[in-house]
Amino acid sequence: MNLFKFAAIVLFATCMSCSSTQSHNDMIVKNRVAKKGLFKDDFGVQAYSFRNYFPKDMIGTLDKIQEMGITKIEGDGGRIPPEEFRKLCAARGITIPSTGASFDQLEKDPMSIVDKAKKLGANFVMCAWVPHNGDFKKADADKAISVFNKAGKILSDNGITFTYHAHGYEFQPHVTADNPKGTLLDYIIENTDPKYVSFEMDIFWIHFGGGDPVALMQKYGSRWKLMHMKDMKVGTPKDLSGGTSVENNVPLGTGELDMPAIIREGNRIGIVHYFIEDESSAVVSQVPKTIAYLKSL
Repeated sequence: MNLFKFAAIVLFATCMSCSSTQSHNDMIVKNRVAKKGLFKDDFGVQAYSFRNYFPKDMIGTLDKIQEMGITKIEGDGGRIPPEEFRKLCAARGITIPSTGASFDQLEKDPMSIVDKAKKLGANFVMCAWVPHNGDFKKADADKAISVFNKAGKILSDNGITFTYHAHGYEFQPHVTADNPKGTLLDYIIENTDPKYVSFEMDIFWIHFGGGDPVALMQKYGSRWKLMHMKDMKVGTPKDLSGGTSVENNVPLGTGELDMPAIIREGNRIGIVHYFIEDESSAVVSQVPKTIAYLKSL
């Protein structure tokens, strides 16, 4: 057998044995076109964006997400077991690097969070809400700090990074001698242990609460590990409630936020994963516009 024929047989056998891996890799390569520009991550999405679709058609929704060129999801399978959701995603070349947990779970049963994250293959866990009545107060922040530090250590000991997803209500003033313009978000960041507690920046809610995403990344650097990418309809009224109409979510690049500056700073500090989130009723049409915008930068 000549050398050329032998090499061809080896190549054929190798390709046959790793066809599924190759198709996954092909998809990754295809979606890294954007890495030539400002946005350098693969495209990811927060599963909450498709909350109105998953319960009706899990398979079809995942197919739609795959067709959009998305290769990462933050979330879980909802009513289906995490192992099954992971398999469905993997079959479409989609990984699950991050998932969510409630404050109650963090406080009462952090090991259940570890178990779910490992079944999903997730290395990050995010909590997006601290329960509170009315205005967010220092007592609420103190409880969050205690729960985050304790649960964060348990997650860290099991190889998982905990992140708190600020929601805008944390911008209640908290003035100190060292920080006369301080907020309760500053207080939470400065009083949680960096070894066990990191943060996810939802740029929409940071902006909604009166914060500056770029300035906060510059101030706290690598404490920010993850980012929710979403833009806000021009002229949206803002407050400290942590809530507004979902229709104030618009495709990236069409709203109030300075996306190039945010992405540039995110790249500088080393944001690990970016997840597109679109809570609007037009998510199916808006997410492709967002992806096209990111590719254009």
